Amino acid sequence: MDMPPALDNALLLRQPILDAKQEPAGYALHFVGAGAPGVDAAFAELGLGAALANRPVLLRADARLIMDEIVERLPADVILELDLAGALDAALLDRCRALRAGGRALALPADTDDAGRAALLPLADVVGVDARADDAELAARVADLAGAADGRRPRILADGVDTRERMARCRELGCDLFRGFHFARPRPVEGRGMNTSQLGIIRLLNQVAREADAHDLEEGFKREPGLTVNLLRLVNSVGVGAAQKVDSLRHAIAILGRKQLLRWLQLLLMASPSGGAPERDPLLQLAAQRGGLMERLAALRAPADRALAEEAFLVGVMSLMPAALGQPIEDILAQIPVAEPVHRALAAREGELGPLLALVEALDDGDAARCDALLAGLPPLARGSVTASLCAVLVWLHGDRENA
Repeated sequence: MDMPPALDNALLLRQPILDAKQEPAGYALHFVGAGAPGVDAAFAELGLGAALANRPVLLRADARLIMDEIVERLPADVILELDLAGALDAALLDRCRALRAGGRALALPADTDDAGRAALLPLADVVGVDARADDAELAARVADLAGAADGRRPRILADGVDTRERMARCRELGCDLFRGFHFARPRPVEGRGMNTSQLGIIRLLNQVAREADAHDLEEGFKREPGLTVNLLRLVNSVGVGAAQKVDSLRHAIAILGRKQLLRWLQLLLMASPSGGAPERDPLLQLAAQRGGLMERLAALRAPADRALAEEAFLVGVMSLMPAALGQPIEDILAQIPVAEPVHRALAAREGELGPLLALVEALDDGDAARCDALLAGLPPLARGSVTASLCAVLVWLHGDRENA
């Protein structure tokens, strides 16, 4: 995917937004170093708008972007999150009123100053509250929004939800939306074991990674009937490319291929034990996104080294296994054999893939300064190439994968 010149110096930061069921409800996007043309290019030229269609997007918008006519061309699902930093004047307020009257939804961040909050609150469809605030202050803020005198209740977005305890408290108070990576934080529990399904997947991962022969691999699947059914469904699904229905394990494994089988098993290990749909599992979505981004960035650094790109995908996915399995990465690596570059990256952020993983983690944390520091040691990667790669991954995850 080519990089539009308007985005050469832009870094795209994004965070998932979850609903009260803890299922994905959209994204919050912030383009660091990009003006209005860059934002327009990301949605139009890089296909971000089509990929995120029907998914609410909170786009951080400063005064210059708000006043630019480009915002009127953004997809209807884009909600402008007003980043005014004390710049609210009569002209800007009139512009916000006009956008709202024209159907554009607006959001107020949790850090909006009191003057801006008072003037813009009647226009806001989404209002942020700081989940890290003192408990009494947070409760009072949510109660004020829920009991507005005019009866108009905006959706309340809890911002900075970085622990499961904060998420539970905000949901208890009545917040509607939640922004933060609480669901992806490691939660090791000493002595916790994996369930039967997870152990079965790990046994198969071991067989695939050690290149067991087809007979042994087939026997391994036969001991896991649930996985066998899922594998046959996957291979027979639209897009896998089988010209005929597959009803034998050996044929299914041959069609899928060992590399794809390894990826599928790793993502399956990340999935929620409740068995919900993958698109409603935020951790699984983040794992696939992180793996895809790692793969693309590794390919940009070493275009001829396909093995490195495949290892990068595994690093991205496995980096979130502590959150999925409740075990330290050291314990997970002791159970799942991985190549030495993958092990070094996951255990110590070392080797060729370690700095790439650190970069992707800094991107998740919204730490632009840390990203810039890491990019200085990762030529030829730069802000623009990371942003283009991330847009391509979001298109791959949510849009037309053939054109990603």
